[in-house]
Amino acid sequence: MRVTESMYAGGAMAPGGVRIRRAAGRDAEAVTKVFLASRAAAMPYLPRVHSDEDTLAWITHVVLPTSTAVWVAEEAGEGGELLGFAVLAGDDELDHLYLRPDALRRGIGSRLLAEVRGAAKGGLELYVFQRNAAARAFYERHGFTAVAFDDGGRNEENEPDVLYRRQP
Repeated sequence: MRVTESMYAGGAMAPGGVRIRRAAGRDAEAVTKVFLASRAAAMPYLPRVHSDEDTLAWITHVVLPTSTAVWVAEEAGEGGELLGFAVLAGDDELDHLYLRPDALRRGIGSRLLAEVRGAAKGGLELYVFQRNAAARAFYERHGFTAVAFDDGGRNEENEPDVLYRRQP
């Protein structure tokens, strides 16, 4: 296992006084709020297929306990608000990376992505909705390449997506 700053007690500091640490069960509500706010702001065209309560249950009972690793970015200091999170599923899938809309363009997403890349067993892949131009540009800046396009039949929203891959 590669040792990173975030493995030390208290988490590591990212740019702008932001701490990156492993998520805990107590983070479920804040992670859910970031997930919902980010999707609403970045992808208003997506249909809402689950209630807020069902999304919280999914984060609480599926995402946090069953993912390989989940990192959160929070403001430094006591009671710092959660600004974003990233999820590694299996050995090589970035399953989620979401930031609060007011936390964009501060280097937080890049730092969360670095944590996931450091924990992956090799290359890394992820899916992004085709219409999410900002996310696609972010991943392309970080060395990911589009390798397959889908018509949306593989996701709940039935929204066309693209598979990105980055080799180590």
